[in-house]
Amino acid sequence: MGLERRHPEPPHYGGSTNGAHLADDIPAPGNRLNLLLSSGGWQPDPWVNRLPRILEPIGIRFHIAASARSAERVIQSNPIHIAVVDLALPLDDAAATTADEAGVQLLELLARMPVPPPTVVIKRRRSARDDRREINAALRMGAFAVVDRPNAQTELESLLEVLRRCLTRHYAGRWPGIS
Repeated sequence: MGLERRHPEPPHYGGSTNGAHLADDIPAPGNRLNLLLSSGGWQPDPWVNRLPRILEPIGIRFHIAASARSAERVIQSNPIHIAVVDLALPLDDAAATTADEAGVQLLELLARMPVPPPTVVIKRRRSARDDRREINAALRMGAFAVVDRPNAQTELESLLEVLRRCLTRHYAGRWPGIS
């Protein structure tokens, strides 16, 4: 199911979103939804590079973090309305092995915020047993949804649908900060 725009493209954004739509109101440039997007960057063309190209034209400001430490800096300096957390996120930019994964620590940090943002967790495909364990742990920490790491266009569309549902449920389908 694709997302569709209900309003014409406002002149101050330019570009095309190919009919993408997440909310009834397109925000003014100063009222943008801040989305923390974390990814370990384990692929040469990761989904994390495609998502901003799709959603920035409709008013979403992306704060991309390649490590848990850089995500922490983003959280300290920006209001975060929605977080997308890759469980395979390294602790710092120098971490190179899966033993250094710190996505769970980032989930804990987000859960301790005064107003925790709705969080979508990205997990790697693993055994069914490991999948259940990761999903249960993420949901116990307050994740809104847990999805597989998007590899194909259809999987990216599934992530877009989860983000649309997140916006609808947590912000009544309206951009945060707009009455």
